[in-house]
Amino acid sequence: MANQDQQPPWGRKKRPQTPEEIVAQLIKKLQNYFSDKKKSDSGDGEPPAPSQPANPFSVIGKILVVALIIVVLQGVYQSFFKVAPSEVGVVLRFGKFNRTVEPGLHFKVPYIEDLTKVNVRQIQKQEFGFRTRASGGRSALDSRGYDMESLMLTADKNVINVAWIVQYRVSDPINYLFKVQDVRQAVHDLSESVTRRVVGNMDFDYVLSNRDLLAAEVKAELQDQLNFLEAGVGLVTVQFQDINPPDPVKPAFNEVNEADQDMKRLVNEAEETYNRVIPAARGNAQKIIEESYGYAKERINDAEGATIRFLDILAEYKNAPDVTRQRMYLETMQEILPTVEKTYVIDEDQQSPLPLLNLRTGATTATGQ
Repeated sequence: MANQDQQPPWGRKKRPQTPEEIVAQLIKKLQNYFSDKKKSDSGDGEPPAPSQPANPFSVIGKILVVALIIVVLQGVYQSFFKVAPSEVGVVLRFGKFNRTVEPGLHFKVPYIEDLTKVNVRQIQKQEFGFRTRASGGRSALDSRGYDMESLMLTADKNVINVAWIVQYRVSDPINYLFKVQDVRQAVHDLSESVTRRVVGNMDFDYVLSNRDLLAAEVKAELQDQLNFLEAGVGLVTVQFQDINPPDPVKPAFNEVNEADQDMKRLVNEAEETYNRVIPAARGNAQKIIEESYGYAKERINDAEGATIRFLDILAEYKNAPDVTRQRMYLETMQEILPTVEKTYVIDEDQQSPLPLLNLRTGATTATGQ
């Protein structure tokens, strides 16, 4: 026994390693089993015995054996399955949910358990008010024939044309498979219903200028409705592609829009002029007021200083009138004479003028004394 167990690899019979090889060998054996040509075990060359009539029960038994082998092979083939990285497998046992399996290779009981694969990473998209058409390698938006989806009534009784897209993906594979029969149709109907309700509660101008807020509100309300139905999907984004008035009223709307833009431009220009002129005027007024306060303070201080100086001089004058008078005369002449262009010194005893040298201008002038 030890020698048999330790036979070299080349002495062993090659065995099938994969399911494909097993199936191929079984098919080959079946072909050999039903072949009419049989090799004789003895090599003496005797003629074969005369054939006997076939037994019908043996033929039925052979058919049953073949059917059983096929059923077994199919069960083995269906026992193993692979789940892709972007998928989740939902296994049903006798038609009832049993478990979910993650990506990879797994096993299930054949003929008892069924498998359904759900792609949980693929983003699905639905378009409203238009459809994307691909032609020549380029995609174009076609909005013809979808007025029933796009035309809506606003709160101020105006008609508006709205086109939007909804992107979603599977968040709960079990609810996605078993809670709602047609999830795509449910998303379509709920999205249209929620959008019409949200737009119907807003004014025309608000819808035109606040598409981001409109999309956020539609997304939140639509997700709540889908969660209530347990549809098993999560919204990725809700985006409004185009919001415009209907084609028949577009020219009138454009005129109103241009007038509104002109009004806003004039208002902005007036506000710009107001912001430029009014603050400057207020600054100048404040400057004049502050200067007047400073000038008043300066005059008051000068007056108070002059009063104090006069009182001090008066006190000194009372003490020494002659000296104070002479001093006041000299100080006054000292201030006045530098500003005089011509100076005349007059003496009652002098009869003719005396020339004096004008040191301030560098010229000689005639003066009388």
